[in-house]
Amino acid sequence: MSDNTEYVRIAAAVVLPNLGGILGSFYTRKNVRTWYDSLQKPWWRPPNWVFGPMWTYLYSTMGYASYLVWKDGGGFDGAMVPLGLYGTSLALNWIWSPIYFGYHKMGLASGIIVAYLGVTGLTAYSFWSINKTASYLLFPLMGWLSLASSICIYTWQNNKEKSE
Repeated sequence: MSDNTEYVRIAAAVVLPNLGGILGSFYTRKNVRTWYDSLQKPWWRPPNWVFGPMWTYLYSTMGYASYLVWKDGGGFDGAMVPLGLYGTSLALNWIWSPIYFGYHKMGLASGIIVAYLGVTGLTAYSFWSINKTASYLLFPLMGWLSLASSICIYTWQNNKEKSE
């Protein structure tokens, strides 16, 4: 197999999660300066400008981790469970923005983000036996999701009148 083919596979794995993030940003951008700015948020919430670069980094490392597991685990057949967990985590990530920012369902979004954190933990655990680096690459995501979950739950609990 040529080196170029390998680079294309890596690029595809890295781009895929970013595409979902880009689609979710359409919901986010429309609502940040209107609905979201009107919410009471916790003091520990990072400024808005941090989220874009952070998610780009996290999506890219998630994608590269999935590539490492796909490669070292024998493709989709050999790593079906770990890559299935990864796919589930991507699905939870991708539905969060429309639920939270598009539909303002903060309670449901809180459940989704906590589930996303749990599935990401299971994904990291399942990656470990195939490729430890891939597992380690998910640790920053779990840290970020812990912070994001606390912000989401706090915001929901302190703005129930603005949640649908």
